[in-house]
Amino acid sequence: MSVDISQFHQVFFEESFEGLEIMETGLLDLEDGADLEAINTIFRAAHSIKGGSGTFGFSAIANFTHGMETLLDEMRSGRRKVARAEVDVLLSGVDCLRGMLAATRDNAPLDLDAVAATQRRLEALLQGASPQAGAAAPGPLAGNTGFRVRFAPEPHLFKTGNDPVRLLRELCALAPCAITVDVSKLPATAELDPETCYLSWDCVVEGEVSEPQIREIFEWVEADAEIVITPLAAPEAGAPAALTLAPPAVERRADDDRRQNEDRRQGDRRATAPANAPASSIRVDIEKVDALINMVGELVITQSMLSQFSQDEEITNLEKLREGLLQLERNTRELQERVMSIRMLPISFAFNRFPRLVRDLSAKLGKEVNLELNGETTELDKTVMEKIGDPLVHLVRNSLDHGVEMPEVRLAAGKPAAGTLTLDAYHEGGAIVIEITDDGAGLDTGRIQQKARERGLIGETETLTEEQACEMIFHAGFSTAEVVSDVSGRGVGMDVVRRNIKDLGGVVEVTTKQGEGSTFRIRLPLTLAILDGQLIRVGDQVYIVPLVSIIESLQVRPESVSSIGGARELYRLRDDYLPVVRLYEQFGIDSAAKDLEDGLLVVVEGDGRRIGLFVDELLGQQQVVIKSLQTNFRRVRGISGATILGDGRVAMILDIAGLITLCHGGASTGSARQVAIKVA
Repeated sequence: MSVDISQFHQVFFEESFEGLEIMETGLLDLEDGADLEAINTIFRAAHSIKGGSGTFGFSAIANFTHGMETLLDEMRSGRRKVARAEVDVLLSGVDCLRGMLAATRDNAPLDLDAVAATQRRLEALLQGASPQAGAAAPGPLAGNTGFRVRFAPEPHLFKTGNDPVRLLRELCALAPCAITVDVSKLPATAELDPETCYLSWDCVVEGEVSEPQIREIFEWVEADAEIVITPLAAPEAGAPAALTLAPPAVERRADDDRRQNEDRRQGDRRATAPANAPASSIRVDIEKVDALINMVGELVITQSMLSQFSQDEEITNLEKLREGLLQLERNTRELQERVMSIRMLPISFAFNRFPRLVRDLSAKLGKEVNLELNGETTELDKTVMEKIGDPLVHLVRNSLDHGVEMPEVRLAAGKPAAGTLTLDAYHEGGAIVIEITDDGAGLDTGRIQQKARERGLIGETETLTEEQACEMIFHAGFSTAEVVSDVSGRGVGMDVVRRNIKDLGGVVEVTTKQGEGSTFRIRLPLTLAILDGQLIRVGDQVYIVPLVSIIESLQVRPESVSSIGGARELYRLRDDYLPVVRLYEQFGIDSAAKDLEDGLLVVVEGDGRRIGLFVDELLGQQQVVIKSLQTNFRRVRGISGATILGDGRVAMILDIAGLITLCHGGASTGSARQVAIKVA
């Protein structure tokens, strides 16, 4: 009987990606000194990948890994000295292997040009030549005049804060190009959704340009679009020269061209997910599994105890029944905690990518940077971990590019030539806090003000406080960079970073001191599935306020209430004035408590701002399971989700940051009122 070995493919890919992480970490450590055990660890990881790929018939991966294994064998036997050139080539090999494994896993074509170029560098080292010998320079192949770029965004691209037009402008600034837009998916005007992207583009980029330069423009949207970059075919002898278009030419695609493009798209789709895309499975410590099994055993005992009462027609021992129900409640809560702990992973899974990123980027920028990682064992939910990776990468890149100065500048300022970048993670009040700190130049608040005036974001005579200047960097398209580099400076990203963190229910803040450095502080919930909430009553409706957002609750003193323009109410709390939001007005609910002294004021904070929520009554605190409102209904401003209470009623979970925005921006709240009516 034959065995279908394809059932083991997923395990092989997961173990191979883990092996690549081990190899990369070990190679980075080698630069601090050749350690025989470290080389052996790297060799064993490469050998396992080679053996596994050969077993499953992935011969291209096995053959490529063999070259790396040969180089590592020379290093561990002492026949070859460990130097930066060898480490650089092996790290390039790790990147290439990661791409080959991802393509094989996703049934996508291999990037044969990248594989061949890395193999030539390996062979050059093994033959004693310069590692660059025989390596193809990045860019178009000989005879090529550029690249063809297929850019097909996912429908949700606008909701991520990205603008395709801005990306296409950057592409046109890179080299002369011709752009053709595909409008085949554009619906009738009456059916248009302004938040949905229906268009896609084909771009012909001509001239001296490399593929990495093109990919750098689209790197922030790789996970939200199909991006296929192919070299233009070399013109045949006697063929007319290609026409170069300096300005972008945009035209509507004919039906025949559209069909041809769709055929190519189906047959030549490349995987656009990053090579370190999260796996669909998770490894769990055996101790957590044992604890879960023990907890199930406790539940069985409790269920057996309670089942005795179902056999008695008359319940005579009510006290014993109460004890059984209390035991069931304790078991259920502990079971919930045990199950949630299975999804918790140490943040080292997110931090592990940064030693390589800092090494490569600091070398590219000509800077010296020491990376310090703290709190790597701090745990958070796997879903949060997967979604926080890209914002962290952008913040680290920004710190390296804009924060840490060049060595000569640091020395002139009396600092060490090497800068320090610190990533720290810790638990605080039921949340996880991640800090990215550099000892660089800090934010130039004066220059931020100047740029804000130039863009018309503030008046000519208006002066920003330090806190307001720090907030300005999160404005869409804002940048103080003098020169646009391939690292940062386009003003694309910081607003998206804040939006992505906000979507996770978190906040990001920045503190800075000019000449000493900056700290970006991210505060996130430990999990997106369950939150600790305060139940409040407004009229006949029950709402839930996340406990993490509540500062305090108090009885209203009429003498502390004032109004602006006879409409907006402010409450004086110590030395601060808080806008008062009457939730029964916000959500269109009939409430008996019309006067402020008849209810309570719940002081909440979001995005660094505070308001007072006027409610009828506080009911109690409990953990609630979050259900997506957008998935089951639609997105509603001021509401982050819903949950089902113990009595079967649906309760809305308040989006505090959204309510604060509505309060300060005066936006319409009709959608929230409609939801309140439907729940009622």
